[in-house]
This record gives sequence, structure tokens and C-alpha cells, in this order.
Amino acid sequence: MTSKERAALRAIANTYETILYVGKNGIGDEVIKQADDALNKREMIKGKVHETCELSPREVCNELCEKLGAEPIQVIGTRFVIYRQNKDEKKRVVFINE
Repeated sequence: MTSKERAALRAIANTYETILYVGKNGIGDEVIKQADDALNKREMIKGKVHETCELSPREVCNELCEKLGAEPIQVIGTRFVIYRQNKDEKKRVVFINE
């Protein structure tokens, strides 16, 4: 992914609501399932890491991206944004460079 594509996705993510929360239990199977389902439907999600979590927001973002085959878009404070393009072109929601 190029820096221009990442910048375009960051701009789009500004309007997104936070839908994924990672708490003191960290990244469990349920968080991964929730993130996977959301990425299948939305392609891009914004998450938040609570103070009680032992992992940093960057660690959470990187681990989720690794497990889900997604791209990290940004990490600011306790929030992060990840993106995974839908394989089915008809179901794509986020369009960049088009």
C-alpha cells in the first residue's frame, strides 16, 4: 500500500465510529471474530484499546493485522484503524484511487 493510499484511508476513517474495543483480556478469539466480521462488511474499522489492556495500541493493531491479513492504517493515542480490501469487487465499500 502506498503512502497516498494510506493517507486517503486515514481521511475516510476520520468519520468512522469506533466499533472494536480491546480490554483487559487482550486479543482473544472473540475480538478476532468480531474484527473479522466487521472487516468483511465494512473493509475498514476503528478500534480502541482500554487502559486496562496489557498491550499497547500499536501492538494490538499489528497483532490484529497479522492474524486477519489486514493493513494497519494509523495508531493515534488509544485508537487504531485497520483496513482489509474485500476480495469480491461487488461488495467493496471503500474506494481509493478510483
